[in-house]
Amino acid sequence: MTTTEDKVHNETMEVKGEDLLGRIKELVHEGNVRRIIIKNEDGDRLVEIPLTLGVVGALLLPQLTAIGALAAVVARCTIEVERAEEGDTETTAS
Repeated sequence: MTTTEDKVHNETMEVKGEDLLGRIKELVHEGNVRRIIIKNEDGDRLVEIPLTLGVVGALLLPQLTAIGALAAVVARCTIEVERAEEGDTETTAS
């Protein structure tokens, strides 16, 4: 039997409101991102976007529209990114 474990790596970055939408689009296209959380300067969650394989394009459009509106009203925010890193593959005989 073969199993693959995914390791999760969390990353935090601060961005200006005007750069928010562009940075989110970059993260979505990277492909190994599982979840994006946008927080305001006080640390309150504003938006959480769970990303799974195949969630791009039209399915992501409403969230990107909301992020664009959010970017217009926040000066600075924090983006928390949860990335999946493919772990070692273990092979065990049954």
